[in-house]
Amino acid sequence: MTVLSVANHIEQMLRPYAEAVNTATETVLSDQASAGVPATLIEAMRYASLNGGKRLRPALVMLSAEAVADSNSWPVDPIPAAVAVELVHCYSLVHDDLPAMDDDTLRRGKPTCHVQFGEAMAILTGDALLTRAFEVISRDVADPYISVRLICELAAAAGPEGMIAGQVADMGLCEVPQGAAGRKYIHLRKTAALLRGAVRMGGICAGADEQTLDALGRFGVNIGLAFQIADDLLDAVGSARTIGKTPGKDARSGKRTYAGELGADRTRRLVAELTAQANSILETFGQRAEKLRELTDLLARRDR
Repeated sequence: MTVLSVANHIEQMLRPYAEAVNTATETVLSDQASAGVPATLIEAMRYASLNGGKRLRPALVMLSAEAVADSNSWPVDPIPAAVAVELVHCYSLVHDDLPAMDDDTLRRGKPTCHVQFGEAMAILTGDALLTRAFEVISRDVADPYISVRLICELAAAAGPEGMIAGQVADMGLCEVPQGAAGRKYIHLRKTAALLRGAVRMGGICAGADEQTLDALGRFGVNIGLAFQIADDLLDAVGSARTIGKTPGKDARSGKRTYAGELGADRTRRLVAELTAQANSILETFGQRAEKLRELTDLLARRDR
């Protein structure tokens, strides 16, 4: 498969989940119109969260729930958790693109939020998406105990020990070890933390026990690392058309990436190893995890 055909296959596979999340997100954002939220802020939030994208992270929430149990036995519907994960992801993209951060002008093939609405509105839009994510879980998850568990899981993944720590390290704002340890520190937090959180949240919605959640978490770490490493490789070899954002920025910004430090061939081998480890963990889930296995394999082939 070519890069575009792999991307199209992933999009087709994730489409039912993306449509469900988009519909629910539309409802969440539409509710704001009658709650006194400024129209310009609503417009910017819609632009940042409904402007395309694969919806990988919310799909992982739902696919993980499917891997754990049949939908008729789930304690709660995973859709609110999936929406919340995507809102957090979209907030992170808005802030990452800011001039003070990665300073990018293209996201998902469109002008970034600060280019479209101005820097101040972009900052506030990210803040609004982040806080709305936790409101969705606390309001729309029927079981209060599960709601709290989901909130804790998402906060840990997105917070100062997770995604934010990864961004701090990626920008060189803290001491990071040299070599493989430093690269892993960044990637575990920058990307893998939220993917790990997403699959664990799906498991929580489906009533998974602690052993199952641990397996899902280990799967999430492996797929998260493989995804980010493949993303770094795409940044080095891809085009704006195929990746939907400005290519080559990692190298120009002096970012520490596997592709930059190991070269393309060794990076591809590492992606393959992580993918194999992820699929090995899924064996315990049997046929229920077939879609997760297919997605894992496709994500590893995005640079071909």
